[in-house]
Amino acid sequence: MMIDYPTLRFIWWLLVGVLLIGFAVMDGHDLGVGTLLPWIGRDDDERRVLLNAIGPHWDGNQVWFITGGGALFAAWPFIYATAFSGFYWAMLAVLWTLFLRPVGFDYRSKLPYAGWRGFWDGALFISGLVPPIIFGVAFGNLLQGVPFTFDDTLRASYSGTFWALLNPFALLCGLVSSAMITFQGATFLIIKTEGAPQARARRAAMFMGLAAALLFALAGAWVSRLPGYQIVAGALPGAESNPLAKTVLVHAGAWMTNYHRRPLLWLLPAVGIAAALAGSLLARRGRGGWAFIASSLTQAGIIGTAGSSMFPFLMPSSLNPNASLTVWDASSSRLTLAVMFWVALIFTPLIVLYTSWCYRVMRGPVTVEAVRKNSKTAY
Repeated sequence: MMIDYPTLRFIWWLLVGVLLIGFAVMDGHDLGVGTLLPWIGRDDDERRVLLNAIGPHWDGNQVWFITGGGALFAAWPFIYATAFSGFYWAMLAVLWTLFLRPVGFDYRSKLPYAGWRGFWDGALFISGLVPPIIFGVAFGNLLQGVPFTFDDTLRASYSGTFWALLNPFALLCGLVSSAMITFQGATFLIIKTEGAPQARARRAAMFMGLAAALLFALAGAWVSRLPGYQIVAGALPGAESNPLAKTVLVHAGAWMTNYHRRPLLWLLPAVGIAAALAGSLLARRGRGGWAFIASSLTQAGIIGTAGSSMFPFLMPSSLNPNASLTVWDASSSRLTLAVMFWVALIFTPLIVLYTSWCYRVMRGPVTVEAVRKNSKTAY
């Protein structure tokens, strides 16, 4: 079956969005547990329960992050090159904190000393807290435009600084991201723990669900007043990729254009807020499984809202709006997208199947007694 170039470009926009949502849902609950580690785990045994709740899955779940980066490189090379240059120090901060995860899990319980274990608990907390905040800050800067441009040979140049990324709106988006990821971790712990840790996880889920809904609504109200980007000429869906072959207008409220044209898109922010509030209520009632589903829908609603608001823009340029990268002019060739489409069509269901099998095999809560019984092999 032959798929035309514009359709392939749109399909890959959807697929990368699915990968981002998959990362938020799967690796998100691991990062959320790390963020909650100092508060839900009050002693060494309880903290080991939390670590072993995600222990069988955390490294496999990071495949979503790696796959997302690989898909970004293969489908949208302009985005990969420009983003990793412009957000270089932010990306390094994410990687440095993620480096702490494998060593933290493996070394934390090797020695019985409180100082040793406390150090690695702090490392795991940082590795859970920092990446979601930075990812949210990055999205906040995308919505405001990133200071880059291209020369006549399409070589990118970036004029921003790391500290300029930490502006008020971007920090608000960082808080939204942190709240929704921590919410995901709290709902997962309701399923995987018992007794006092579970009670604390329920309270954390109630609070973080409400926080995610409130912060997301506040960010949405801010976005409606932000200067947004709109293509007024060029950027034909079937043309070869050339980011300079279009004209872009910047004006307040432009990010709301897609919602005016397609009112059904309002379902995405509605799902994000409603699912967060429902998940908070379900957590209060101890319905861990349903709360986790609601939290997962929160991730999908929030990420879907961000992507749909910007479409077809992927990385707007505040320095030269006409150089903004979009779905229609930043992608790889038609052949590349077509080959990757069939690869994704085959392997994505396989990944979902074996991941589901792993969670089924390792289902059930982790208890203090189980950790003590397997003290030498457990995290």
